[in-house]
Amino acid sequence: MSQAVLSIRMDEDIKRRFDFFCADAGMNATVAVNMFARAVLREKRIPFEITGNDDPFYGAKNQGILAKSIEDLEAGRGLIEKTWEELEAMEGE
Repeated sequence: MSQAVLSIRMDEDIKRRFDFFCADAGMNATVAVNMFARAVLREKRIPFEITGNDDPFYGAKNQGILAKSIEDLEAGRGLIEKTWEELEAMEGE
């Protein structure tokens, strides 16, 4: 089987820590990336959960509020009928 080269850019500190982890696990970064690629192809998905970085915007509470707001807007509820000037006047209240 012929081999291809994959070149990526990565933060130096992350690379150093990743190399250390791989060595501690008895492999190198090339083996780890190959394992990842094979798992993606075998499972037809990223083999781990990708989550927001604790940003409250992506939290369950805010996502529920956003879903409810969208539902209300699509149902014609919750529409604000004010001019820009009226909204600016309300800002100081």
